[in-house]
Amino acid sequence: MANGMRPDLSEQRILVTGAGGFLGSHLSRRLVSLGMSVHGTTRSARASGTDGLEWWHTTLHNPAEVKKLLRRVMPDVIVHLSGHVTAGPTVDLVLPTFQSLLADTVNLLTGVVESDCGRVVLVGSLTEPQVGGAPDRLIPGSPYVAAKWAATAYGQMFHALYDTPVVIARLSMTYGPGQDQQKLIPYVVRSLLRGESPRLSDGRLLADWTYIDDMVDGLLRSALIPNLEGETFDLGSGVLTSVREVVRQIIQLLDTPLEPEWGALPDRPDEYVRAANAARTEELLHWKAGTSLKSGLEKTIEALRKSYGYA
Repeated sequence: MANGMRPDLSEQRILVTGAGGFLGSHLSRRLVSLGMSVHGTTRSARASGTDGLEWWHTTLHNPAEVKKLLRRVMPDVIVHLSGHVTAGPTVDLVLPTFQSLLADTVNLLTGVVESDCGRVVLVGSLTEPQVGGAPDRLIPGSPYVAAKWAATAYGQMFHALYDTPVVIARLSMTYGPGQDQQKLIPYVVRSLLRGESPRLSDGRLLADWTYIDDMVDGLLRSALIPNLEGETFDLGSGVLTSVREVVRQIIQLLDTPLEPEWGALPDRPDEYVRAANAARTEELLHWKAGTSLKSGLEKTIEALRKSYGYA
């Protein structure tokens, strides 16, 4: 095909772990629209057929249960999105992130070794420390980052030692409709629509912001373009933008005189910050993020207005 993806999409059976989450639900809907047989894991019971998916009520905590799941689903491709997604620094997050982001990933990879699965897409983070940086930057900034960094290393090891068909996509800061209301953009929009000033940290944190539709396109290509096994690459815009600038644009789009209470919340500990290597990803996937920050925020605000009853 001209786009490089397999032509037989309707014959592909794909398993999306964490299919009920922000990324998982958007990706699953896209896969269903392509006519694929989509299976999703969920921690809460859902009736199969909901959203066009075959649902599996399970976690990945038990290696035997993981192997049983893989035998029953027999996926051609797995996109592994499940896990505890909270980047705070507190000690109470150490065990949940270790279990859901690292131990569960190792359980899944071990099960795949004994299966006929042709591709496993592991989702990493741009905040993972990178070899070659300053020594102080090789210390993870949170339990989340530590678990993601270790999971990436395990994925690379499984490919090198056991020829496991692993692809690792390190994701940038993804946003858009359907995101948890406690995340920055939904929280700020909802506060401003209510006539309240959002309480924020100093807002100087930089991040590579990518709209959800672009990220789904990137994940889709990560899952379906042939001959990517063993590759580790970034999915992001390649541009760093501060939280202050994102909030400024939201205020401008909402045309409100309200201003945030900057510094009302503590800052996160210093994190590794970098933009996605967009040029390399475009070379590998023939993909790049095409939605500008302004356009992505406009679409997100429109969806949030409707969901909050302000349309």
